[in-house]
Amino acid sequence: MPDNEICLLAEQVLEHLRHSGRRLVTVESCTGGLISATLSAIPGSSEALEGGFVTYSNALKMSAVGVPATTLTQYGAVSPQTAEAMAAGGLLNTADADLSVSVTGIAGPGGGTDVKPVGTVCFGLASRSGSTVTVQRHFTGDRTSIRVQSVQQALQMVLKA
Repeated sequence: MPDNEICLLAEQVLEHLRHSGRRLVTVESCTGGLISATLSAIPGSSEALEGGFVTYSNALKMSAVGVPATTLTQYGAVSPQTAEAMAAGGLLNTADADLSVSVTGIAGPGGGTDVKPVGTVCFGLASRSGSTVTVQRHFTGDRTSIRVQSVQQALQMVLKA
């Protein structure tokens, strides 16, 4: 579960979104809704948090947020390209959100490869203005630690938007 540092970061993100008049949607895979849960645990979060998609399977990535099958086939579920498509799809499928943050990765303990080891996590941040930013990180630690570090990275991206 998120620690106090991440809870403070989440409060800053919500304040930033409120002051800028923007709303956020999340599109999560390896975090399983932890970004939305962290934000929605804060009273008043509904003023800035539109909601979230948990798209753990490739099938749901395609059907819920429109990730192209070709993207998944060519780059894999854990890739900047998929994170970008997830973030863009979150905006397309949410009427009132201005920003969308996505996360897809390998939290472990299994599932890693030589090319994409456990701890590989990709993020996307899309805005209604049409800009999209992607980031790929490699985190260390156990599954919980990797997921918490992923939440922190996603929140930092939103705060900088």
